[in-house]
Amino acid sequence: MKQIISLAIHGGAGTLVRGMMTPTLEMAYNKSLEYALNSGYAILEQGGNAIDAVIKATTLLEDSPLFNAGKGSVFTAEGTHEMDAAIMEGKKLRAGAVSLLKGIRNPILVARKVMENSEHVLLAGDGALKFAEKFGFTIEVDSYFYDRHRFQQWQEIKDTEEFQLDHSPKKNSKFGTVGAVACDTTGNLAAATSTGGMTNKRYGRIGDSPIIGAGTYANNNTCAVSCTGNGEYFMRNVTAYDMSALMEFKGLSLEEAGVEVIHNRLLKLGGEGGLIAVDRSGTITMPFNSEGMYRAFKNSSGEKDLAIYKD
Repeated sequence: MKQIISLAIHGGAGTLVRGMMTPTLEMAYNKSLEYALNSGYAILEQGGNAIDAVIKATTLLEDSPLFNAGKGSVFTAEGTHEMDAAIMEGKKLRAGAVSLLKGIRNPILVARKVMENSEHVLLAGDGALKFAEKFGFTIEVDSYFYDRHRFQQWQEIKDTEEFQLDHSPKKNSKFGTVGAVACDTTGNLAAATSTGGMTNKRYGRIGDSPIIGAGTYANNNTCAVSCTGNGEYFMRNVTAYDMSALMEFKGLSLEEAGVEVIHNRLLKLGGEGGLIAVDRSGTITMPFNSEGMYRAFKNSSGEKDLAIYKD
């Protein structure tokens, strides 16, 4: 049987209700998602590997100011941008991640360097930045990350103890993370996740995205997963690995495991969000328990979908 190649991407989840955004903005989101999806999928279609595909899709989402990652990262309490990212491949379980990274256009590319050019998995803060500089990454000026909507969101809660998950008229209603999962022609899997964290966040807070097993995970025996949501709950549930374990040790299908971790285990703690996942047969699942999730997928069986809302 010919191997099915698949790619799925997400751009965050939360209170995304039809009619809350203008048609022009909705079109812009759809266009960005489709461009990232098609660009990543083209790599798979040409026989490229899953790592390259998820990296390509994720960097394009990082380059868009629409999503809370890379260029679109939100403001911290100090008025800076602290970004997290992780990459993992399923064949040898190699992984790389960065956290509290400042000034880097595409944090996911630094995470890949950690995976491929170091003996470590997770680098943070000044150390992660020094590592990036060692490999020739350019430190962008602050204005590169400036977005008027992000800045206004920060101004509304600046100098308070409040924080907010991405730009939205409703506090804590949208969880800004981008990610991609892929299965290539050899059946190898990979997952990538990137985020700009929370608006007005303090104390060097780190979410689930760069934590292997919490927000990002890949294993050829089971699945590749990228999560988006309120990171504290995904960390407490070790959601990404939990999904893999349910498949490996309980024999659940990809879809069954996704339902269990998102609609049962996460909800029991009060967590909100979703995930995208793929197994080595190329099957895709994209469960979420919030009002919506920016998401899209494409496979070599001719199936394709791009959606924002629940319906």
